[in-house]
Amino acid sequence: MNHTESIKSIVREKYSLIAEQDKTTNETTCCGMGAQGGTYTIMSDSYAQLEGYNPDADLGLGCGLPTQFAHIQPGQTVLDLGSGAGNDCFVARAETGETGKVIGVDFTPAMISRARANAEKLGYNNVEFRQGDIEVLPVSDQSVDVVVSNCVLNLVPNKAAVFSEIIRVLRPGGHFSISDVVLSGELPEPLIGAAEMYAGCVSGAVQQETYLDLIRQAGFENITVQKQKPILIPDNILLEYLSAEELQAFVESKTGIFSITVYAEKPGGTQPTAKPRISLKELAVSGACCAPGSGCC
Repeated sequence: MNHTESIKSIVREKYSLIAEQDKTTNETTCCGMGAQGGTYTIMSDSYAQLEGYNPDADLGLGCGLPTQFAHIQPGQTVLDLGSGAGNDCFVARAETGETGKVIGVDFTPAMISRARANAEKLGYNNVEFRQGDIEVLPVSDQSVDVVVSNCVLNLVPNKAAVFSEIIRVLRPGGHFSISDVVLSGELPEPLIGAAEMYAGCVSGAVQQETYLDLIRQAGFENITVQKQKPILIPDNILLEYLSAEELQAFVESKTGIFSITVYAEKPGGTQPTAKPRISLKELAVSGACCAPGSGCC
């Protein structure tokens, strides 16, 4: 088994276990890395205030609220990458309405089963879940208006392939809003090599500028960082992988782990450009997650 297939096998195994857990179980282990396996629920934001939120579909696996920033309009077709138990899909459905369509794609059969059961219970006939690899999406060319994803691309070995697939399935003028984990600085080798840290959305993360460059290289325009927040992993979790000396060196290195929500558009079409929360130029100049007074954080 090559490295890429090994990573995918780890993700499938871990998230198959998570699919059988509830949000409370994931949160009680802080990182979900107890006996049952899980991910970094310390990264998740609360969906409770969003229309369409369904607690049964919320496993606490996200690192942002991409649907809140996605500017979804009634009647649009929305695609959620790594849809899990359906949380973001159901919020997106509240935005696109009964005249729209929501498609969720997930790698893990157990997640697809759980999401379909949730959709059936809610009586939603315009929300569909497809099993598939987001590096090779089971979605037709130019068939989607908006793509969302929440803390998933960091789990994918070939992130460039995912952005290439996103621009393929979007209609001209379509856009995405994606929340993900990125880095500033280098992680210690023991963290990079830990399977749990990969499934926990940390060791698969890349540098923020690298992430944004992948989006540019795929052909997107009007790229903006809509929100940014630091991810603070508790010392007791880090000490499962690092010695006390390694932990001290990691702290002193000032390496940052961040959740960012990124917006970008596919060129062409007549869809209006969404007003960005903060431009990349402003982010670089300010060194902060938001422009002063913007209120995005």
